[in-house]
Amino acid sequence: MRLSLRFVLPLMLVLAGIAYAVAPLVDRLTLSWFVHDLESRSSLIANTIQEPLQELLAAGKRVKILEFFNRLTQDERLFAVGYCATPASRALATRSLPPEVRCSDLHLWEGTNHLLPSAKGPLHVTVRPMVSEAAPEGRLVLVHDMSFVTRRSEETKRYLFYLFMGLAAAVSLVTVVIAQLSWRGWMAGMRSLLRGEGLLRQPRGAQPSLPEFKPIARDLQRLIRELESDARARDEDQITWTAESLRAILRGELRGEDIIVVSNREPYIHQRRGDRIEAQRPASGLVTALEPIMRACSGTWVAHGSGSADREVVDRHDRVSVPPDKPAYRIRRVWLTAEEEAGYYYGFANEGLWPLCHIAHVRPTFRSGDWAQYVAVNRKFAQAVASEAKTKAPIVLVQDYHFALLPSMLREELPDATIITFWHIPWPNPESFAICPWRDEVVAGLLGSSILGFHTQFHCNNFVDTVDRLLEARVDRESFTVSFGGKLTAVRRYPISIAWPPEAEMLQKNVADCRSAVREQNDLPPEVMLGIGVDRLDYTKGIVERFRAIERLLELNPEWIGRFSFVQIAAPTRAGIEEYQQHEAQVRATATRINGRFARRGPPPIVLKVEHHEPREVYAYFRAADLCFVSSLHDGMNLVAKEFVAARDDERGVLILSQFTGAARELPEALIVNPYDADQCAAALHLALTMPAAEQRDRMRLMRGLVAEFNVFRWAGRMLLDAAAMRRRGRLIGRSGGVET
Repeated sequence: MRLSLRFVLPLMLVLAGIAYAVAPLVDRLTLSWFVHDLESRSSLIANTIQEPLQELLAAGKRVKILEFFNRLTQDERLFAVGYCATPASRALATRSLPPEVRCSDLHLWEGTNHLLPSAKGPLHVTVRPMVSEAAPEGRLVLVHDMSFVTRRSEETKRYLFYLFMGLAAAVSLVTVVIAQLSWRGWMAGMRSLLRGEGLLRQPRGAQPSLPEFKPIARDLQRLIRELESDARARDEDQITWTAESLRAILRGELRGEDIIVVSNREPYIHQRRGDRIEAQRPASGLVTALEPIMRACSGTWVAHGSGSADREVVDRHDRVSVPPDKPAYRIRRVWLTAEEEAGYYYGFANEGLWPLCHIAHVRPTFRSGDWAQYVAVNRKFAQAVASEAKTKAPIVLVQDYHFALLPSMLREELPDATIITFWHIPWPNPESFAICPWRDEVVAGLLGSSILGFHTQFHCNNFVDTVDRLLEARVDRESFTVSFGGKLTAVRRYPISIAWPPEAEMLQKNVADCRSAVREQNDLPPEVMLGIGVDRLDYTKGIVERFRAIERLLELNPEWIGRFSFVQIAAPTRAGIEEYQQHEAQVRATATRINGRFARRGPPPIVLKVEHHEPREVYAYFRAADLCFVSSLHDGMNLVAKEFVAARDDERGVLILSQFTGAARELPEALIVNPYDADQCAAALHLALTMPAAEQRDRMRLMRGLVAEFNVFRWAGRMLLDAAAMRRRGRLIGRSGGVET
């Protein structure tokens, strides 16, 4: 004990001295950091208020300016705000502006860090030029209260002292314990040598003793690494989600894992155009969302090969590397006969499940022949995935309603696989879903998934209610898991999004050039206001309702006749289904009727373009438009809304968004409408066309911030992180189960 005190007390005194010696350095560093932070904050405030302030100055509204400044100083750190038009003028400022701050001296303070003393503590003064035609020497003054720095400095010194004292005690204690143990170990070793029990250290090249413990040691080391990985659990709010961060997660959390995506639609379709073959990216929200993920993880995408030249570009294993210009992953194409495609895709999936889940007033059609083809095609895809798997336990991402049976079939083929199924369309309530004759088989098929994802919590709730109603399964509503057939399925909400930032080529052409080019391409005058709609030609997208809203706008506000045109890009889809043929005819007839009614002077109200457009062309329309109208009657998410927001780096344009989309829950700054209410939609169109630039900017900034943060890499990253955690838990449980038996 006496020896310990002789060691501990001097060490604590030395560390206390170091703490007091380091404190001034910490003060200087802290002050430097906070000054730099206040400079950045001042620049941000100046840039943000420049435009509204100049508008108020130009209008000569001094009272409004003072009210504006007073609102700004409600921030706990912003002490005072002022503006000087010239060095000789009197400052237009809040009452809290220090008397030392005079307009005549501001040119000396500009670009420097200036501190003023006050009773509360030091004040940081920043001077920024605020130039306009009326005031070429205008300057903005921002004064920040730095009293918090003094408080932080005192707290830092106190914490530093406690830290060093704790460190001294810990080091001393550990040192004494190690010394005691070392002494005992040395004495035990000497006794062992005296007894002739061998050397403590094995000679080089000799076999270690007790080799039977080596497997246990390896298992312990692996278990420690996995526990450390769990301990370093990622806080997704602190991750900047990009393709690079997703790759880092794949390397760190899923290193060496085998990742396979399965969807009906392929990300690249090879079509023959005369003597050459072109690779097209189809107009699909699913492809838009997943294609960046596959670029990031370099996996395999299993899909139906439907292009006219698809067979010509694959190898003998039906594989082709994509993208064509810079291959990053590969597609494994599955070939379907005309009968299989008619029954599985056009029949059960799109005449049955699609209208059933969207509740879009189209009667679902179910045929036993279509069901047989649906089962057979799901089985064919299960075999293709099994053949592409490089390991016994791949991670398989099953996409959408075309493959409701695939998860349980994959569970048979690959029992150890982690299967993530994402249902991209809505899931209806149990009463509606009960219409399906094979409802039990569909739900049981989906419960082969390890994780089952939907866009919204509402859809998760509907699915769990459906399971509870239809199957003998154990539903845990607290953890949102379903136990069925001895397997556990987690039901989770993963709102899908788009890649951020958009590809540089999409934004290469500036907004002004896009505006003039799009109007010229469509024979529209340069001054005409332009609306845009981009959809597949599907009855769930509310295109007819959209056109009726435009007609109602022109009825209620005839001043827009000849001054507003709406371009509707409608990609052809599912032309083999009678409902889609009838819908296309109705869309064309409605556009023709409205144009005939209002096109007597000026350009037509509606420009209908029923044709495929490449993503770059679509972005040009987004950037050229004054508004985008998304009027879906029922939608899982709707990525067109987010693509429009991403395209508007000029922070202009207005988004009109149906309340029946998942995106409406994420983008409340859009004008949210009921697409069935033509008067409400017409009022929203008028509001969008007359909305001031400042309000457009405020709304668009908020929406762009959300789309940037909650992007497609976050969507995929959350699913893959959940899959990684599930796989680690499974290995630990399996290992502990093996020990118990």
